[in-house]
Amino acid sequence: MRVSNKELEVGGISFGLTSGVITTLGMIVGINAATESKLAVVASIFAIAIADSLSDALGIHLSEESRLDESDKPIWIISVYTFFAKFLVTLLFVLPFLIFNNNFAVVFSVIFGLLLVLLLSIFVARRSKKSIFQSVFEHVGLAIVVIIASHYVGGLAERIV
Repeated sequence: MRVSNKELEVGGISFGLTSGVITTLGMIVGINAATESKLAVVASIFAIAIADSLSDALGIHLSEESRLDESDKPIWIISVYTFFAKFLVTLLFVLPFLIFNNNFAVVFSVIFGLLLVLLLSIFVARRSKKSIFQSVFEHVGLAIVVIIASHYVGGLAERIV
């Protein structure tokens, strides 16, 4: 079965967007719980935008390359879309920290990020003809677990160090 370029593009965007939101929210909430330093949060967002976006693009590239069932597909498409989706969505999280104080920027980022995951979950559920409620519950629920865990780990790091 041949995978179309459109499917690779959607897959790359979905992966990059989800990874960008969840990784960035986890980092924002964790670092804010540990330091409340705007500089630390913004610098970390930039680092994730570059390093983690490239890492995810390479990871998805190698993952697709290793699949024996679809060796003739242009895997660079999913790699490029993964990189740019993650890079751009991650950079969006810098804006609230440039505009608002840290605590409000964190809350704004969490709401914005969860909204993106919600909308992507609805899109994916409709596209795959699955239950929207189940998809939203699963994806947004996991994002909330990551946010809560990151908050407590950041607080623990602050107490230890």
